[in-house]
Amino acid sequence: MKISSGAIIVLFAILISGGCINKGSGKRGSSAENDTVYVPDSIVQYFSKQLLLKEVSFRNGVRNGLTKTYYAGGQLYQTFWYVDDLREDSSGYYYLEGQIFRTTPYVHDTIHGIQRQYYRTGELKAKIGYDKGLRTPYFQEFSREGRLVSGYPEIVADISDEYKSSGRYVIKLALSDNNKKVKFHRGEFTDNRFDTAHISTIKTVDGKGTLTLKKTGSSKPVYVGILAEITTAFGNRYLAYKKIELPYNDLN
Repeated sequence: MKISSGAIIVLFAILISGGCINKGSGKRGSSAENDTVYVPDSIVQYFSKQLLLKEVSFRNGVRNGLTKTYYAGGQLYQTFWYVDDLREDSSGYYYLEGQIFRTTPYVHDTIHGIQRQYYRTGELKAKIGYDKGLRTPYFQEFSREGRLVSGYPEIVADISDEYKSSGRYVIKLALSDNNKKVKFHRGEFTDNRFDTAHISTIKTVDGKGTLTLKKTGSSKPVYVGILAEITTAFGNRYLAYKKIELPYNDLN
């Protein structure tokens, strides 16, 4: 029987794709901890014990297009959009029942823009600002009825002036509502961003922090900035700031 060259090419392509599809299937008779199935159209499926974990789109061996991850029951969990192996556009996180929970904007693999959270019913739950991967003070939360949440706690400072006796100026920190879910830091927002590289953490125990400044004999700023990371009732981080004026110009 005579076979045309075109038919040979088609048959060869089928054999190659068939081999790729069945790759890893031999492991399933044993432990089969992590199987990988290669699917046509440059989509790769990742399995663990025959459970689909993830689907990744590739072009020329590089992630391009939609990537999906799944719950153990097979429901969609996350989506990311890649361009040349970098996350771009918005990612999505989903409730187990399928509704969108959170969207996060990416620019060149870095969170940048307004992250949004949603209730299971679809109403907006929160808007949180990011700039080049770092949090900004922009923050809004909404009730299930759509009302803007307000009345977040403020930073409270209790001063113990021991400058004349021991050269110390002690600042005890807490929140106005005695919330214990807080971390205090000394420093400022940098270019309107919460940058941990430019602040120092104040030891915080049960919602209380203590900053002890000491006399140095050299000129220093006459104020100290305090930042607080406060966990809200919705589980988000609210950023608060307080500027504390100092009566002496040589404290550090």
